[in-house]
Amino acid sequence: MSRVSVSSLAAAMLCSLFPQFVSAQNQGGPLPDGPGKQLVESVCTACHRSNLITRSSGYTHAQWEELTATMIDLSGSPDQRREITRYLATHFPPSAGRAPNVVAGDAEVEFKEWTVPTLGQRARDPVEAADGTIWWAGQWGNLIGRLDPATGEMREYSLPGKSMPHSVTLDSAGHVWYTGNKNGTVGKLDPATGHVTVFEMPDPAAKDPHTAVFDKTGVLWFTLQQSNMVGRLDPASGHTKLVNMTTAGSRPYGIKIDAQGAPWVACNGSNCLVKVDPVTMELTEVKLPTPGTTVRRLDIANDGMIWYVNSSLGRLGRYDPQSGDVKEWMSPSGPNSHPYALAIVNGVVWYNESRTRPDMLVRFDPKTERFQSWPIPSGGLYAGIIRHMRPTRDGNLLIHQSSTNRIILVRLKRET
Repeated sequence: MSRVSVSSLAAAMLCSLFPQFVSAQNQGGPLPDGPGKQLVESVCTACHRSNLITRSSGYTHAQWEELTATMIDLSGSPDQRREITRYLATHFPPSAGRAPNVVAGDAEVEFKEWTVPTLGQRARDPVEAADGTIWWAGQWGNLIGRLDPATGEMREYSLPGKSMPHSVTLDSAGHVWYTGNKNGTVGKLDPATGHVTVFEMPDPAAKDPHTAVFDKTGVLWFTLQQSNMVGRLDPASGHTKLVNMTTAGSRPYGIKIDAQGAPWVACNGSNCLVKVDPVTMELTEVKLPTPGTTVRRLDIANDGMIWYVNSSLGRLGRYDPQSGDVKEWMSPSGPNSHPYALAIVNGVVWYNESRTRPDMLVRFDPKTERFQSWPIPSGGLYAGIIRHMRPTRDGNLLIHQSSTNRIILVRLKRET
């Protein structure tokens, strides 16, 4: 079999798993000329944009080999694998162009990694169940997965076609809910039977359920980023209600519930936070003071303070709902660091700097206003981005590295 036909077969096999990404081929800028370019275009950019390569921090030959092995199995085509990794290592060697500012401190962390089974799925958004198991969304693989951290055993559940789950969350009965980001649905998986119940959006304009969270009454609240909506789904009746954001292009993203049961929404397209009335779904928009601010994620502390990442300006922010005061701190790696995910654990704020390489885990102590940060490992290299992080019941932190299909438990060993 000729070289081109083998690589085309490999690409066809990969894209049969992820057909929605075939249209992404060659988007994101040209690759440099050189031996292996045609093969990389045939295999790699068949299923993701070339800017995932050109915008990377670069890796050694061994690291490129490890990274590509998390996306596609070329063990049966060793010549093609060598040519691909040789091309990538030649044209995209390690670079310090996006190096972070690492901040030392007294806190200690330990990273424990698991690699999920299906290649190229972009595992993300892990969450801990009451029994200690961990669930995740395999967005590009159209699946959700379950991990037993005690044994390392994993199981993956296929979802209805083109669901492309953006996130998962759990109800009090142990069902796993996902947001169907590409087919305008919300779904519920029964782990005991594997049965999936699908709830379609009542409005065809509601195309992309994004992040979801349950309130204390068992009602599911969710954002729809590109559709510019917020939704409420009552699992008991199956009824879904949607409201449009106040500002066009707000792009609602992260969502959390405060102690009074009101959802708060982060705006990834405008300088705002939004409070939702849980009864009427009336929206109250809070304008953040700096133009150009966009917010990926937020979380709410026990004292009611709302912490958020000012992603576009590289800052960590705090909003006081009682006084209306806003305060922001520059992230250690500066205005281009793009803070992304965020969670509060035992009063301490954790987030990541997603545009640095490596992706940095950052700790901020509100009492001392001091930062500390760590590079996030991903096997034998540093590659990936945390897009959502959540605490565990025993006060640790669940994160992921989507580029390398890894779920990661961060043990917070010392918080002094």
